[in-house]
Amino acid sequence: MEQFVNKVAESGIITFDLEKYLPQQEVKNFDIKDFLFMGMILKEKDYRAALKELDWTQYQDKIAAVHCSADAIVPYWAYMLCTTYLQPVASQIFFGNEAEVRTKVLLSNIEQLDTTSYTDARIVVKGCGEAPVPESAYLAITNKLLPVAKSIMYGEPCSTVPVYKKR
Repeated sequence: MEQFVNKVAESGIITFDLEKYLPQQEVKNFDIKDFLFMGMILKEKDYRAALKELDWTQYQDKIAAVHCSADAIVPYWAYMLCTTYLQPVASQIFFGNEAEVRTKVLLSNIEQLDTTSYTDARIVVKGCGEAPVPESAYLAITNKLLPVAKSIMYGEPCSTVPVYKKR
């Protein structure tokens, strides 16, 4: 009887899944647009009153994405002021919309990655998955692994595109 050999499993290739580095917590928007007078102007007195009345528990243990989706000039103090309310409840606070903040957290997680276990490894950066991964993450992980990896590929272990091979 002929025995099947799993060549992928025996190859020593490490699959790196970028989805594991996406934010695990919910990202919740804080849009200053909702506080603008006539959709254009931020009135300090009204803004302060609205912030005092807001139910901040909706941001409890979430990542806050602070931005203004309206085409309005927002004074810098407005971002500072909402942060004073968010800081005690949100797990993290970033400037940007939800997609931008998810990318910032992902890139931060990649930057903090300890690469010692990838020294002289053959690595495949997984190309397909359930959640969308921005292009910037592929650039960041390549930059992070390049100094230590023996080789870097893109795709799946059974079908890869070579990206880098140490000489």
